[in-house]
Amino acid sequence: MNFNLDEEIRFLKKGVRDFVQTEVEAVAMDIEREDKIPERIIEMSKEMGLFGLSIPEEFGGLGIGMVGKCALYEEIGATHNGYTTLIGAHTGIGTVGIVELGSEEQKQKYLPDLASGEKIGAFALTEPSAGSNASALKTTAVRKDNKYILNGTKHYITNATEADVFTVMAVTDPTKGAKGITSFIVEKNFPGFKVGAVEPKMGLKGSHSAEIIMEDCEVPIENVLGEEGQGYVNALKILANGRAGLAARNLGSSQKLLDLSTTYAIERQQFGVSIIDHQAVGHMLAEMAVAIEALRSFTYRVAWMVDEGQKVIKEAAMLKLYGSEVYNSVADKAVQVHGGIGYISDFPIERFFRDARIARIYEGTSEIQKNIISGQLKKEYS
Repeated sequence: MNFNLDEEIRFLKKGVRDFVQTEVEAVAMDIEREDKIPERIIEMSKEMGLFGLSIPEEFGGLGIGMVGKCALYEEIGATHNGYTTLIGAHTGIGTVGIVELGSEEQKQKYLPDLASGEKIGAFALTEPSAGSNASALKTTAVRKDNKYILNGTKHYITNATEADVFTVMAVTDPTKGAKGITSFIVEKNFPGFKVGAVEPKMGLKGSHSAEIIMEDCEVPIENVLGEEGQGYVNALKILANGRAGLAARNLGSSQKLLDLSTTYAIERQQFGVSIIDHQAVGHMLAEMAVAIEALRSFTYRVAWMVDEGQKVIKEAAMLKLYGSEVYNSVADKAVQVHGGIGYISDFPIERFFRDARIARIYEGTSEIQKNIISGQLKKEYS
């Protein structure tokens, strides 16, 4: 395994780091207060090509592999998680389905605008009655001449208010269970499609989640993504593909918390010495550093496996589980190291602590990851 980054990725990584530190961090508290990412930041992100991380060069993207993407995601994760999620959801589950499963015509139609950021992508699977049990979807798709008519409601859809293109899962044959689900590319301006209530969240300010409602929504037959009846499998592939990237963003956030905590522990004095010299604090920092380094190695190993075309169902689930647990543990310790100031909303530690909690829920809960892992183990040992 070789995790060395080529010159182009190192150059991009430095550019993203500088952008995050000088531009995004400067408005992080504004994002938190206003629940909005400044348009200037969005435009600068477009110019840097950040919306095209997952899209091949022939369609206007950066055309880099998973190891390279994780290197950039790690830098993006070091800033406000609302911004991180907007970019991550678009470049991850919002676009990889079209990249991996789309027809040539679908790629030509949608990927250039998604790569430039002129259009934003989103992934619509979860419903009020179907979250972790993705096979229990109620949204239906009925063929009518050269169209499918979709009816149903999705919720907790990241980027819903900003998105133009949605990858939507719907039931085409209710008699076949999971094998009766199909994937569709749905545009926000299709007849019968609308965005519903925006869902207020405890964190991820600036990243908006909302309902999408389809009432006799007309979707052209050419917008079936992949084969009919393969939607459930497609959804699992899309989610698995994005798990290395999500772990890399968690890694970046965790490293940022360690940086802030170590600097604070050196500067903060109690009982005549820096608090890092008190064993209780020093040991917390050591535990954070060990967990982060382990996550870094794991992330790039799985990313390398993806680039090599290896099967990563078990490893991706392990990584998603481990990455979210590390981020939450590091965030908790960061608050403890900072003491009272870590609990104050004028400082970033409190924000990261709230944002970390969703990592164990979205794109597959920790419990679902354990189910996937145990299921794969059963296959391997049977």
